[in-house]
Amino acid sequence: MLLEAREGAWWDAHKIGLNAPPLATPHGWLILYHGVRVTAAGSIYRLGLALLDTARPDRVIARSDEWLFGPHAPYERMGDVGDVVFPCGWLLDDDGDTLRIYYGAADTSVCVATASLAALLASLGRP
Repeated sequence: MLLEAREGAWWDAHKIGLNAPPLATPHGWLILYHGVRVTAAGSIYRLGLALLDTARPDRVIARSDEWLFGPHAPYERMGDVGDVVFPCGWLLDDDGDTLRIYYGAADTSVCVATASLAALLASLGRP
């Protein structure tokens, strides 16, 4: 087991799961995972990151304490299953920094978000 759902009031306290395949970076294997927090209003799916050692991918070297992406827009909050963003793939553009994250929103649409790989790695304490 690499990651477990955390106990307490964490954003990923109820359950977690892998989304896109691991992405090779100069700092290790970057993984994108979803975490679920159960609230009085229902479950909220949000996304976080973890970084695995390049040579020993069974070793977690960093994990995001804060969620990085969550349901915000109306099409992510209302639908067949509301308050859900669920990525299934990501691609790194030729510039080596622009990351395109393809995700389902509220189980009613497919979307794409972009992020900076350097910024995501920096959020995990990697330059």
